[in-house]
Amino acid sequence: MADHFYELDKAARTGFPKIAWCTSVGPAELLRGMGFLVYYPENHGAMLGATRMATELIPYANAIAYSPEICSYLTSDIGAYLRKKTPLTNAYGIESVPRPDVLVFNTNQCRDVQDWFGWYSREFKVPLVGIHTYRGIADIRDYQVKDIARQIEGLVPKLEEVSGEKLDMDRLREAVEYSRRTSELWSDCLELASAIPSPWTFFDAVIHMGPAVVARGTRQGVEYYELLLTELRERVANSVEGETHRLYGMPIWGKLRALSEQLSSLRTCVVASTYCSYWIFDQLDPDNPFESMALAYTKLFIVRDESYKERYIESCHKLLSLMALSSIMPGPAPTIPIAGTECPRG
Repeated sequence: MADHFYELDKAARTGFPKIAWCTSVGPAELLRGMGFLVYYPENHGAMLGATRMATELIPYANAIAYSPEICSYLTSDIGAYLRKKTPLTNAYGIESVPRPDVLVFNTNQCRDVQDWFGWYSREFKVPLVGIHTYRGIADIRDYQVKDIARQIEGLVPKLEEVSGEKLDMDRLREAVEYSRRTSELWSDCLELASAIPSPWTFFDAVIHMGPAVVARGTRQGVEYYELLLTELRERVANSVEGETHRLYGMPIWGKLRALSEQLSSLRTCVVASTYCSYWIFDQLDPDNPFESMALAYTKLFIVRDESYKERYIESCHKLLSLMALSSIMPGPAPTIPIAGTECPRG
């Protein structure tokens, strides 16, 4: 993570390589394939929450007419910019977030990102381009995937104009392959939480999730999760401490330590979360980069309708329970029918 931010800071000061700001599930592979360094403001928003700076900074965004009811990632990040403050200073000695050359959004995570990036586009006077995703999706239709793919391809001319380079398809395919492999390894890491006792908790996962976000499309992301997966497997083999309860969770960034310590004292392990699974894009295919990116970005849990979400969580519970059972029972693993399971890799 330090290397990621130092590289961005150097590029912002020297003007090379070009920097693209990207939403967390935006077309990072395309940007990597076109030679951009990629910065994720949502990652910065999480850092503001985890360092407890957000509460101080959100009112400054409210003061320029952003509602207190909208995403606090947006308001804390803009408030930090207005106050010229960032947790990057204490962590890495970096004075500010990197100035963008272009801003690229995808509304699959939330609608607010378009307005968030739009504000910075006006502030920095740099281009804003984006992808508009379908919402409340049940079964994904072919026309939806093709439409998103066309939108991704439609970004290329503007990005070429900013970068000064033509799209290199070989470089794009390489970035897509790195992201796919990173996703597979990250999924394997998450699935190991089904072991009893678990080799790690959700509180570990939301920290180790960082490279799955910021290093997608790079060799470093693959190498990180190869190392982590090896360590987790060793912890499964050598672990002796058990849990009394196993829970599902979501990150409350400013309370990670307090909640982790409280649940640990109660011998309670948070072992699963759809949040950490957002960065599993195993549908990516380097031989079909645009449509596979469109499918991967559209299959997100947060994009789907409520019925799908209920079935997904139920199937995850059944699947992980089965995996846990098979880890402690001798002989062939028992099987149970799980209709329509897509958790987490299908």
